[in-house]
Amino acid sequence: MGSSASAPPLQQPVISPRKNSFCSKAHISLRCCWFTLLTLFACISVFKFLLLTRNPSSITNSSSSSSSSSSRDDHDHLHYSSCSPTMMMRRMMISNNNIVPTELPLPLSSMQHQQQQQQQQGMRSSSMRNLTGSMSLEEQEFWHQPDDLGFRPCIQFSKEFKQESAELIAQRAKYLLVVVNGGLNQQRNQIVDAVIIARILGANLVVPIMEINQIWQDESEFGDIFDVEHFKEMLKDDVRVVSALPSTLLMYKPMEEKNMPLNASLHWLRTHYGRKMSQDGVLLLSGLDSRLAKDLPSDLQRLRCKVAFHALKFTAPIQELGDKLAARMWSQGSYLAVHLRLEKDVWVRTGCLPRLGKELDEEIRIERRRNPRLLTARTRMGFTQRKLAGLCPLTAAELVRLLKALGAAERTRIYWAGGEPFGGKQKALEPIRKAFPELHNKDSLATAEELMPFKNKASSLAAIDYLVCLKSDVFLQSHGGNFGHLMHGHRAYTGHRKHIVPNKRQMIQHFLNTTMPTAEFDETIRALHTDSIGQPVQRMSKSNPDVLAYPVPECMCQNPTQLS
Repeated sequence: MGSSASAPPLQQPVISPRKNSFCSKAHISLRCCWFTLLTLFACISVFKFLLLTRNPSSITNSSSSSSSSSSRDDHDHLHYSSCSPTMMMRRMMISNNNIVPTELPLPLSSMQHQQQQQQQQGMRSSSMRNLTGSMSLEEQEFWHQPDDLGFRPCIQFSKEFKQESAELIAQRAKYLLVVVNGGLNQQRNQIVDAVIIARILGANLVVPIMEINQIWQDESEFGDIFDVEHFKEMLKDDVRVVSALPSTLLMYKPMEEKNMPLNASLHWLRTHYGRKMSQDGVLLLSGLDSRLAKDLPSDLQRLRCKVAFHALKFTAPIQELGDKLAARMWSQGSYLAVHLRLEKDVWVRTGCLPRLGKELDEEIRIERRRNPRLLTARTRMGFTQRKLAGLCPLTAAELVRLLKALGAAERTRIYWAGGEPFGGKQKALEPIRKAFPELHNKDSLATAEELMPFKNKASSLAAIDYLVCLKSDVFLQSHGGNFGHLMHGHRAYTGHRKHIVPNKRQMIQHFLNTTMPTAEFDETIRALHTDSIGQPVQRMSKSNPDVLAYPVPECMCQNPTQLS
């Protein structure tokens, strides 16, 4: 991923011209032999590179079983199954179990950066030339990747930060215990914040404790989802991570702190927890979701990226199955991943209605009246007001209209991620399946034996969804939330691969206009999404505050002069 992105661009070998008399002697000189061998090697290298760019299956994970893929191979290959060089290069960045780089990339030189820019531009042009004539212009545009403007992962800490790191890593007096809760992506956010808080307080971080999820009854521990040793190794120069408290503190029972305010600053943390930690040696925190301020110094922003995109690597079983499912989706060409938010609790919390019939709509209303505290924000707004404000998840029917307007063809292969849809899969997903027959998820792609180790492990299953979505050619989020938030930043970090964020507030009025001609509707919807397809966006303290969703400029750079 990151390490692949930082490699110098592939170049055709250049063979310098020789004089005609060079090999004209009766016997072939040693220099001529070397020249002949080098020429042969260069030709083989060029041939391999051309073969690779024209055979996408050669870079998909070979570990997918032949038995599970044979039935899928019976389908005719789509016209766009031969991926463009641009897509191929981006796929290579995230294939072969390399979702997170093991080493942080170094800055490009000015010459390398210029060469990379020229190569990327050439590959994009080649991509368009390789699209077949059977594909409409709208379909070509749907699969077309945004211009990444040469941005790539580039995490470089300041000298002051590195000097401070050496002092903090050496101390053994203070320890931070953290309990994280919620679903997978809430847990990931809290783990990232735990590392930052440990750094701010100058403490050693004990491997975070995963609270049992009361909704899904998931009893997974940190090591069941994330690679513990990789986590420690990646952070060893920034924050010391230990598996348990030292024996001298095992008998101490720290008071749990739950009163951290929203957007807590560095000053607040040091003022309220610094003295306590120095006295007791241990601090126990819980309920960290959205508590730490997003507007932090640049070095801490870079550390957030390092934790999220490098240190938090899924365990090998999760990684392997995620890779297999992505390879099976890739086996017949490009694929779209969609994160659906159609679960019952989502409809209850958002104050919206699924529109699956009067009985199911009434069931949501009753549940909301029974538990009014579940309704999130703007409690006085009615359903229609929420819909027009863009606060409701896209229904399956609305998703179909959006995808068609953006150019997705009926043959588009779709991987959908998310929980059990309210009303059942058959009813809730019927509009999508009718419009796009090639609709898949982990249950249809994986065998029962492959899924068995993850039974009743909601966080592990969500991690598999995350990996398949991350590797997709195009991703679309049907609603906001932690999944789409982290996916936006992670896809940006791996090359600004296409990520569609529906402009619900502006497009919903056109959805309600039943008299608008289809051609005009499609053109209007495409225009509304020109600037929301995953292209580089600068992180701003107010509009785009979280570096995990907008890693430019702290965690990505175009050239070394942009580093602070």
